[in-house]
Amino acid sequence: MPFEIPDFAHRAALTEWMDEPCSYEDYRACLRDLERVNRTLFAYRPTLAWIDRFLRSGGGALHVVDVGCGGGDMLRRIEARSRAFGAAVRLTGIDLNPYAARAAREFTPPASSIEWITGDCFALPASEPVDLVVSSLFTHHLGDEEIVRFLAWMEERSRLGWFINDLRRQPFSYYGFAALATLLRWHRFVRHDGPASIRRSFSRADWLRYAEASGLPARDLQIEEKLPGRLCVGRVKLLTAPQPHPPANARVNPGANR
Repeated sequence: MPFEIPDFAHRAALTEWMDEPCSYEDYRACLRDLERVNRTLFAYRPTLAWIDRFLRSGGGALHVVDVGCGGGDMLRRIEARSRAFGAAVRLTGIDLNPYAARAAREFTPPASSIEWITGDCFALPASEPVDLVVSSLFTHHLGDEEIVRFLAWMEERSRLGWFINDLRRQPFSYYGFAALATLLRWHRFVRHDGPASIRRSFSRADWLRYAEASGLPARDLQIEEKLPGRLCVGRVKLLTAPQPHPPANARVNPGANR
């Protein structure tokens, strides 16, 4: 069979193994290796740098919702960051896959106050106040119409802003990740799904098109490439929330190093 060069001009209609029926053991092992991927490729940095401005603002308790939270590694880092700033936070992770909440609870220290929910973000009660919405490696799992709906939902529900941390569709990331995943012997789901994710991911033009379709002016967005291979989209509305709305599981983290 002749070698076929992937088309990077458009999003590919591919499936990922971790989205298919599988055992909890495989799903859990995949999440563990995805956490290693994120550490190795500095994938947490864009989201943490974006959220730091809110943690530094001293504007009161924040409710942060992570959509498509997986094993919860991003929220655990946000929780640690909030301790460093002495910021009061309520952290909620939402994922459709029931294995995600199970694994996140297993991976998270008992002292943590993060809440893990199995369900659809669109079903989050309208009465539930949300300050910030974040997602990481979530939107490439969605179709174009779903992405437009997700942007509109984040814009409507978040009081302060939202941030998407996802992948840039490009040959360097595709071939580079495939080689790295093989070299480091990451889980077979990761070796298969990583390159597929990159082909399903985005260009700047894609995000501008989605923004227009969702009614968001391009001038209100920050679309930035972050090495290696990330394309992030963010929107800041306000730096401090209207007060008060004391979150149920918020707590001030003592011992701050400001």
